[in-house]
Amino acid sequence: MKDRRLFNLFAANAKRGSFRADAASNTIELYDLIVSSEIEAEWFGGVSLQGFAKTLRGMSGTVHLRINSPGGDVFAGVGIAQIMREYDGEIVAHVDGYAASAASVVAIAADKVVMAPASMMMIHKAWTWGIGNADDLIATAELLEKIDGQLADTYAARGSKDAKAFMQLMAAETWLTPQEAIDCGLADEMASDKDKSAANARARWDVSAFEHAPAQMAADPSPDKIRAAVEAALAERDRQDREKAATIAAAEHERGQRQRRAHLLARTA
Repeated sequence: MKDRRLFNLFAANAKRGSFRADAASNTIELYDLIVSSEIEAEWFGGVSLQGFAKTLRGMSGTVHLRINSPGGDVFAGVGIAQIMREYDGEIVAHVDGYAASAASVVAIAADKVVMAPASMMMIHKAWTWGIGNADDLIATAELLEKIDGQLADTYAARGSKDAKAFMQLMAAETWLTPQEAIDCGLADEMASDKDKSAANARARWDVSAFEHAPAQMAADPSPDKIRAAVEAALAERDRQDREKAATIAAAEHERGQRQRRAHLLARTA
């Protein structure tokens, strides 16, 4: 359903990706969804603004950000991009698979953007989901319009077209090949065919939530598939909750044992 596209994107791709950093090579791998909070990350996987900021703050010097992401929450993407711009050092973005939706905003915030030969960048008008009354949802729609304008300005500041042209590309949900992204000024160069880094981008994303995804990339958006993904996410969260409960119970048991030993020692002293 069109009004649930962001939820469908998250549900269909729940727990598929990974986000990690390698201090030895000063590399961050964003092979995941971009989510609005750590709570959302527990449900669907993905990286939040808080998680990304913590990772980047632990680095220094030139950082290589490897991206294979179908995107996610626009506000989180904008926040991550701002954290990147404030970083005291160079950031090189390597698009190993997709830099779609909010992930394109993250990619172009880097000082340099290198795209793998088979990768794609996608830009579109902002999505979000909202809960509330009519006034709340109207306010959300107005905010999205402002975000669209800001995104078009951001693409124009990085690219070779003006904001109006980028707004048209966004409205059309445009999927860009590496050469097309370079021609638009959103990427700087294409990686060599000898660059095998793209082979490490293992996550296979379901991008059927998007309206104009290339046919070979779009998976079947069946209700059964969405339901199975949600159930898997719920089961994973339940497992994590049980593990947390067991850890807390063990800690409480150990504390109780220590208190009883201390009490016995006090009585025999």
